[in-house]
Amino acid sequence: MKVALDVSAVPPRIAGAGRYVAEVAARLTPLGVETTLVTRRDDVDRWQTRAPQATLAPLVPTNRVGRLLYEATRLGSSPVARQADIWHAPHYTMPRRASTPVVVTIHDLTFFTNPEWHERAKVIFFQRAIRYAAAHATELICVSAYTARQLHDVLAPSVPVSVAPLGVDHARFHPRDERDEGDLTRAGLATTTPFLLYVGTLEPRKGVDVLLRAFAELARDDAELELWIAGQAGWAVGPISEQLRTHPYANRVRRLGFVDEVVLPALLRRARVVVYPSRGEGFGLPVLEAMACGASVVTSRDTVMAEVAGDAAVLCRAGDANDLASALSGVLHEDRDVTTARQRAAAARAQGFTWEATMQTHLEVYERARRA
Repeated sequence: MKVALDVSAVPPRIAGAGRYVAEVAARLTPLGVETTLVTRRDDVDRWQTRAPQATLAPLVPTNRVGRLLYEATRLGSSPVARQADIWHAPHYTMPRRASTPVVVTIHDLTFFTNPEWHERAKVIFFQRAIRYAAAHATELICVSAYTARQLHDVLAPSVPVSVAPLGVDHARFHPRDERDEGDLTRAGLATTTPFLLYVGTLEPRKGVDVLLRAFAELARDDAELELWIAGQAGWAVGPISEQLRTHPYANRVRRLGFVDEVVLPALLRRARVVVYPSRGEGFGLPVLEAMACGASVVTSRDTVMAEVAGDAAVLCRAGDANDLASALSGVLHEDRDVTTARQRAAAARAQGFTWEATMQTHLEVYERARRA
């Protein structure tokens, strides 16, 4: 089977949906799929390193507007598309003039359910793109059952929908590693100070504003506790930056920025609690990766993160700083045996999520799309 995978939307620093695309790109060829990665014209070296067995097709313009226009008007009828059995568009959008069966991945429906969480221009663009994919793709993939339910509720797609939950690299994310101290020391992050850890992009829907308010309550009663925030800035970070600047315990809030892939598992293992207070996601990969590391996790109820975590995390109301502070305090002060049991349960639940299972579903979807 020949699959053309469009990786042109993945930013230089991979996070979120980009992690999914990178994993699929690296794993297709070893599974016997003849893979062509469609990249931006200036992005060949990165993908050559990540997927050395794949063929690279640097067709897409570098700037965003040019990329989207090229995708809509020319990419679907390109020689790469015509020669492939399947075109996989892994980030909502698909070519408007497709000459090949197209599989589209839908990550979440927040552009419809909560447009206030996104830039207005993106809301308009992605609403149109998702509507088009729901009507014209050969098959759709959702990264969680939660997203699939929302897709059916919001758009009632006229094409088949499959669920392929994201996985976790258990060779990297696991409960114990003797190299942690060295990795953290080299990154300038070694410490004996207890800290809460947030991992994710800084943007309105992630709940960082709520976390900062909750931390103010906790820090008042615990003179040692710190909050470490790992992740790059997204959009509308002005209010969060101001909240950080004026925070009563600003000297105990540490901005780590984008964290290297080597260091992240060590941070997850060393944190007293990994807290992910997002108001809504398509999957919430940081929760799964933290669980795989045997971390104590606090995240939001009535979200996909609760679906992923099951009984292995502590849940609180999204957007409620008092409830978040109470949940965090409960974990920080609970009996050690209770913490250990939850951490073991988290690691055990995470074992059920693998990239191998994710890829098996993709292969099945590709085959159905090819037959269709």
